[in-house]
Amino acid sequence: KSSVQDSYPDSVFVQFLKESGVTLTAGSTANEIAVDQVIFQKRLQQQLRKHPRFPNIIQEFISALETYIEDPERFRNCLLPCVPSSTSQQDTQVINTLFEKLPEFMFEGVSEDGLNVPRLIINQLKWLDRIVDGKDLSSKLMQMVSVAPVEIQRDIITSLPEILEDSQHGDIAKELNALLQQNTQLPVPILDALSSLNLSSALLSEVRDVVMGTLSAVQLEDLPVIVKFILHSISASDANEVVCDLRKKLELEQCVLPAVLQASQSRMKSKAMSGSSRVPSCNNGQDSVALVLEVIKSAIRFQKTISEAWLKVSSYNHDSFFCFTFWYNISMQLNRRGAERVLRVKVRKGLIQENLLQKTFKGHAQVMRGYFPSILALAQGLLRSPDCCVVSFGGHMYKQAFTAFDSYCQQEVVGSLVTHACSGVSGEVDVALELLCELVSQKPAEMSQFTVFVKGILDYMDNLTSQQIRRLFHLLSCLAFGQEQHGGHIQDDMHIVIRKQLSSTVPKYKRIGIIGAVMMVGSMGACRNKPDGSQGGTLPKETHRQVMALLELVRSCSESSPEAAALYYDELANLLQTCKLDPLVQVYFLMTPHVCVSLSPFVFPASVMHNLDEDESQGGIAINLLPLMTQDQQLKTDTTQPAGVKKERRVSPLCLSSFFRLLRLCEEVQHQGDLEEIDALLGCPLILTDMEVVEKVESLSKAEREFLCSLLFYTINWFRETVNAFCKQNDPEMKMKVVTRIQNITYLQSLLQTCLAGTRKTDYLLPQCSAEGMIPSSSSALPKKGKKGKSAGEISKLDSLTTTDNCLLWQDLPEKENEKEKEKDAKSGVSLSSYWPFFRELDVEVLSVLQCGLLSRTLLDTELHSKLREEVQLGPAELLFLLEDMWRKLDFSLASAPAKKAPFLKSKTDRAVGFAHLQQKNAKEIATYCIELLPTLCTHLENCHNHFQCWLACLGVVDAPGVDVKEQQLMCSAYQLLLQVLHTTAGFSGPEHRALLKSALGVLAGRLKEDETDLTLDQLSRHAFEYLQNFRSTVPSLNTALLLSFSPATLTKRFLCQEWVTASGEKERGNKYNDALQTLLSIYLEHTDDVLKAVEEIAGEGVPELLNAAKDANSRSWPTLNRQTFLVYYKSMMAVLERAVRKIPPSKQTDNQEVQSEKLLTWNLAVRDFHILINLVKMFDSRPVLTVCLKYGRLFLESFLKLGMPLLDYSFKKHKEDVQSLLKTFQLSTRQLHHMCGHSKIRQDTGLTNHVPALKKNLEQFVYRVKAMLTLNHCQEMLNVFCFFFALQGEEILSQRSQAVDEEEEESSQLQSEEEV
Repeated sequence: KSSVQDSYPDSVFVQFLKESGVTLTAGSTANEIAVDQVIFQKRLQQQLRKHPRFPNIIQEFISALETYIEDPERFRNCLLPCVPSSTSQQDTQVINTLFEKLPEFMFEGVSEDGLNVPRLIINQLKWLDRIVDGKDLSSKLMQMVSVAPVEIQRDIITSLPEILEDSQHGDIAKELNALLQQNTQLPVPILDALSSLNLSSALLSEVRDVVMGTLSAVQLEDLPVIVKFILHSISASDANEVVCDLRKKLELEQCVLPAVLQASQSRMKSKAMSGSSRVPSCNNGQDSVALVLEVIKSAIRFQKTISEAWLKVSSYNHDSFFCFTFWYNISMQLNRRGAERVLRVKVRKGLIQENLLQKTFKGHAQVMRGYFPSILALAQGLLRSPDCCVVSFGGHMYKQAFTAFDSYCQQEVVGSLVTHACSGVSGEVDVALELLCELVSQKPAEMSQFTVFVKGILDYMDNLTSQQIRRLFHLLSCLAFGQEQHGGHIQDDMHIVIRKQLSSTVPKYKRIGIIGAVMMVGSMGACRNKPDGSQGGTLPKETHRQVMALLELVRSCSESSPEAAALYYDELANLLQTCKLDPLVQVYFLMTPHVCVSLSPFVFPASVMHNLDEDESQGGIAINLLPLMTQDQQLKTDTTQPAGVKKERRVSPLCLSSFFRLLRLCEEVQHQGDLEEIDALLGCPLILTDMEVVEKVESLSKAEREFLCSLLFYTINWFRETVNAFCKQNDPEMKMKVVTRIQNITYLQSLLQTCLAGTRKTDYLLPQCSAEGMIPSSSSALPKKGKKGKSAGEISKLDSLTTTDNCLLWQDLPEKENEKEKEKDAKSGVSLSSYWPFFRELDVEVLSVLQCGLLSRTLLDTELHSKLREEVQLGPAELLFLLEDMWRKLDFSLASAPAKKAPFLKSKTDRAVGFAHLQQKNAKEIATYCIELLPTLCTHLENCHNHFQCWLACLGVVDAPGVDVKEQQLMCSAYQLLLQVLHTTAGFSGPEHRALLKSALGVLAGRLKEDETDLTLDQLSRHAFEYLQNFRSTVPSLNTALLLSFSPATLTKRFLCQEWVTASGEKERGNKYNDALQTLLSIYLEHTDDVLKAVEEIAGEGVPELLNAAKDANSRSWPTLNRQTFLVYYKSMMAVLERAVRKIPPSKQTDNQEVQSEKLLTWNLAVRDFHILINLVKMFDSRPVLTVCLKYGRLFLESFLKLGMPLLDYSFKKHKEDVQSLLKTFQLSTRQLHHMCGHSKIRQDTGLTNHVPALKKNLEQFVYRVKAMLTLNHCQEMLNVFCFFFALQGEEILSQRSQAVDEEEEESSQLQSEEEV
């Protein structure tokens, strides 16, 4: 081997290095060093210092170095580390000797002294000072790997990075990659070695692909290392692709296998095959999954590209457990908001459901336990969501966490739910109490440990509604008084709370006491297995005694107040309906209060009315409502009875309906639904007064009018309760009586409307007729009157009266009221829509009356001969009555979302008032029941369609019969309600209720195509829409037409081009009509094929037709466009035009000429439409039109500056004429906007001037932007023209302003002169 000294004998650099101990070699061989590096440096330093030519010798040394490294080969050798100048042959022989010894100890394992000889041999090869032939060494190592046992293979592979040189990394990585594909037992050591090797990006990508391919075949214990290698080898360019591939192949829900399979797959199966290995194997799987998730969490936390890629991939993958556990990994990390947002979307779409949640917690409890804080935080956020399905999912998370985790986690779950229950947000409180009730019923023993936490909710009862109080006392009573009595230590506390509330004189707290006591009775008196020594019941003697004592306490505390007594009876009735009570407890419920009726003169002459059993001459009964009311009124006003004399107990008419409900439910329980014992109450008459007095209501005194209104209220509520009782009876005669009672209700409601119109100027207090009415939670049910004209004293008086025990019905009207409205109200009465919470609630079973067709019965004479045939059927009024009630129920149960937090210092409205019975059923039960009624509803809808079809056919016929306006109005309302109900029922599209949706759509589709079965959901939806579309020709009003606007492109335009008239022949108008028109017009403009063309068609053709027509006429092509609805059209067109230009894609300089031309054409059309709309202000210059023009004009100008001006910059040279035309048209519009700004300032109208500053700013930006564009494109001539126009425009505004100032000065001077005179 030649040295460099032979080529450069006189070089100072070469000579000094040789004397210091370094020999420079030629070729690709590394330089050799004979001494230690420190000694070499010291020798070289001494030679340079002791040289005679020092310090000039240093410069000579550097020059020689520069000359030496001019050769690239020598320069490379100088940069490489020097190798010791030892004997290479000796090193090679030693290594060969060690390799020859290795097979002798390969299969011996660990010796008695704990030494592993093969491992010691391999350790000797690490960190060698010099390797003569690295390729030969790596070849021998890989040969040894091919024949060695698994343990030796692992040691050799993991030692490769410490043995081989960097130049051998690429070759050894390829061999390890091939070995990885052949041997599935060595992925962990191979990946560890590859992680320590210096690999190229291409080779790393190749290895990663191989590892990804073996992912499904590796052992579970090796999975965390493999996932870590994959995630650490990701680059920013391929992050999305790798994460997506990993997401598809990593199915963690299949990792925790049954115990037998786990044992067979485990590496340690040879050491432990006993039956006790099941638990360790299961835990091993859980631990591996936890490690995998920890690896992913670390990668997401510290590598932003992986976090973004994972979030993007998980947003559209939802088919496994791994997607769900991802949210727990990052919910508390950097991207928590994004993760929660995507999770909400997936839950809302039904991509993650309860079964996946249950599977996750059940199969991976140990893994999930590590993420409990994240789970709890996520559940809290979901429970506060305004979306029903998201709230439900949050509740499922709470339940699964309580079921799967330990007692500490259970305590945290209960504490979090208690916090929700005390939050004061109605929807949040409802869900939290419902979840606590479910946990108490499913896990009573576990929940008993946290009874003290739940009891803390009692401190926040002031803000709870009646239904929430029922749930609270129900769960506390189940814990304290259930059969197991897990929470028996709070029994005394419960009794203390109940007694304290019952003894209160404040009705609000007495209500809480009554509800709580009845709930306690439900838990204490529940039917049980019959014990020894019980007296005919199923309760122990002591428990029975406590129940009776509690009932007697509630009765004695409530008998002094009719409102409290009515609430007590209603609560007992609800208890009977929801709980199975002990027979002896039920007997106590039937203790009828004694009724004593005096014979004092009545306010009105008594009359027996509404008798349906006239053929029964003997043994008849009657409801003495008028005597009861007279007696109750005298009792309230009688102050002559001396103190100390006990008054005779009397029953208020307020309790009549409540006690009848309790009686009816007791009969149903005792006779399995048969009401034969009390069926006479359905048809028996009532002692009322002759209703002809209603016609003379204006001549009655204040007390008489109020008495008459209360009498009608009590009568209606009695009939509503009888309908509730007997609506489920199958006897045809009973059905006829039920339909007749509904007819009585609608008739009496019409009388009540007239009476209420006569009492509007008095402070009439509405009688409470429901359990919820004891304490009015808000004044939301009162009729809303306009605030204009009310003084502060009247408003304060209203606030004070609404906080009393009764609800105020009417307040004094404003003095300046329209006389026409007074006459209209006097004729038509008052709408009862605001009073429905004060009527008795109809049960959902009453809706079955809709299925009744024509009912008939034959009346017999005394000789049992047929005397008369009576027929009864639902009329328009009765149909409308039932549909209104059905719509309210569906809107409350299916279409409502959890209430958001009420605004600060604003009264909270309780939507649950009037739905106490409905709340006992869940939404699914109500939807199922309504879907059963869908065929009947479709029949009624088709009948309405036929009715209006005949009415339309008779229009214009000379001898056609007259139209009953009232009946026509009722049919129109029924038509609209039927469509609303169908939309709500068929729109019950929650992910967990997809089967209900399919059955509902199947009913509608079956009306069109009866023979087709097994259709998909899309096909059913299409057929259902086709069925509803058949009714488009007979819709009687625009509001009804709006419900059929599900085919926007064709149907909505037809509705807009149709003239709408009422039953009396007048044109439709009013706020509701305008709102429906605006919605319909927005739907048409947003879904039409060409928005700009549609706007131009209306503004360019329809409006000119309106201008040329008479004052009250419509546009010929758009009949819904008239002078009253112009503002609706104008606002819709401006809003849609502004949204349309915002959707135009932004221009780029790289766009080709065709794309630029298309965009320029679109902007030309938009600017032309905008110019037409701006010019319409000249003809319609009202203040609302100006406000719309200023608002949307500014928004249009902003969009033009942002999206349109860049297009003009790029297109000016190629499309100069088009750009000039566009700017000239747009400049005319901006001039009009300048005029409007000046007009607004002169008028000093704050509603208009609020828009002026921002608009003026945009107008100035437009001027400068156009100047910049023209300057950029070197168009000086056009720039001068535009500068002149803009200057002229400014002068006009200034001249207007100065002219207005002059006029104001003249007016002020005239006023001063007049004052002086």
